[in-house]
Amino acid sequence: MEPSVHIDRSLSVCRRLCFAVGHFVNDLSASMWFTYLLVYLHSVLGFQSTYAGVMLLMGQIADGVCTPLMGYESDRTAGVRWLGKRKTWHLLGTICVLVSFPFIFNPCLPCTSNTPQWAQIIYFSPFIIIFQFGWAAAQISHLSLIPELVSSESAKVELTAYRYAFSVVANVTVYAVAWLLFHFQGQHSVDPSITDNLGPVDVPLFRMLALIILGIGALFCLVFHVGTKEHASASENENRPIALSPSQQTLPHPVFHWKQWLKEPCFYQVTSVYMCTRLIVNLSQTYISVYLTNSLMLPKNFIAIIPLVISVSSFVCSLVMKPVSKCIGINITYLVGLLLVLSFAIWAYLDKNMGGQRIYGAVVLLGAGSATILVMSLSMTAKLIGEQTQSGAFVYGSMSLTDKVSNGVGVIIIQSIQPCKTDSYCPDCVWFYRDVMVMVTGGVAVAAALCLLTLLICYGGNEGAGNCDGMKDMEE
Repeated sequence: MEPSVHIDRSLSVCRRLCFAVGHFVNDLSASMWFTYLLVYLHSVLGFQSTYAGVMLLMGQIADGVCTPLMGYESDRTAGVRWLGKRKTWHLLGTICVLVSFPFIFNPCLPCTSNTPQWAQIIYFSPFIIIFQFGWAAAQISHLSLIPELVSSESAKVELTAYRYAFSVVANVTVYAVAWLLFHFQGQHSVDPSITDNLGPVDVPLFRMLALIILGIGALFCLVFHVGTKEHASASENENRPIALSPSQQTLPHPVFHWKQWLKEPCFYQVTSVYMCTRLIVNLSQTYISVYLTNSLMLPKNFIAIIPLVISVSSFVCSLVMKPVSKCIGINITYLVGLLLVLSFAIWAYLDKNMGGQRIYGAVVLLGAGSATILVMSLSMTAKLIGEQTQSGAFVYGSMSLTDKVSNGVGVIIIQSIQPCKTDSYCPDCVWFYRDVMVMVTGGVAVAAALCLLTLLICYGGNEGAGNCDGMKDMEE
């Protein structure tokens, strides 16, 4: 194994912003995918709940399989010379997302009213697979740039927070555009049922929403590729003095290849924390719409208003992420986020009449907690990788594999036990979706706390555990 050399890398504010918007098109499409896919398939297109779950599971499995493969290829291939290896995969992935996503939120073109739903699933499958392949390629290549562009741990947390801030901006954009579309639809409709309930009449609305967010995302992708110079940053770092501590001069870090990560206990511990985090964030985002419409019986425009409130609270929380984590540490900050998520779960379980003003206070807790645990889990991953940037994409890809598969399995289990398979509104579903929101936030938050506890036990008091040198000073 070859020794690695620590090089002090940093970015200007302008270049940090240009990097942060590189995942914007992914964030826009993911926001629409997780928040609206199930409610669109079930309530607008009339799919059975199980079939709707199968389509989301298909996408998650495709994403999960593609993610580690993209990580391996991104680490191995050189890419286009004038772009850089990470940006080459990012551009390819973005193109796939832009081409395929509009077909997902559009009815089956060759189908008729008599076409069975299983045949429509076959029609949608290629578009879902291409979309998830592109999404995985753009995500992994973008994440892999973090430990390559900056070296200090505070800079990694800051860059991750920048990235998440724009992820929240993407969510706000999607929900704001959706709210405007619902608002204009209500102004031009004389039928109250159209304003309050989702149905086939909303197909043009979701199609327009998909096209608008992809247009916005394409513009920000251009900003990323123009403002982020992968080769330029590398050449700049070569001209900078190399800062080596005495310990680094005498005990250089070994260079990890992908097989060696599989032998590290902390690799699996951080992966478990990341998987639980994504389960909380993604499943709560997936079921918030049906929770609002089926459990709280709110008008359909609330599936834009409440996610918008969650996104704003997440954005505000992301602004204070760096100073807080620097003051109390990444692990403790993550624990604070879990407590906020648990507070939402307890509130949702105990307050059965949360359809009034109290819903806003509850979802603010959910938004702040979700933002905290997501940014801190990504910071843990960047800390784990450290200077092993040559295999960073594999680490991100492996963690994303568990994230995508667990989310897909979770959705199909929930959809299969749903009391009503075909009717969008039924009495038995009222408390079912309330219980789902409580379990995917509170239940998984407890599991995440246990995973975090193993990290604190292993690397809080035992500094000689394995080769995961980055984890032993997580709180330093």
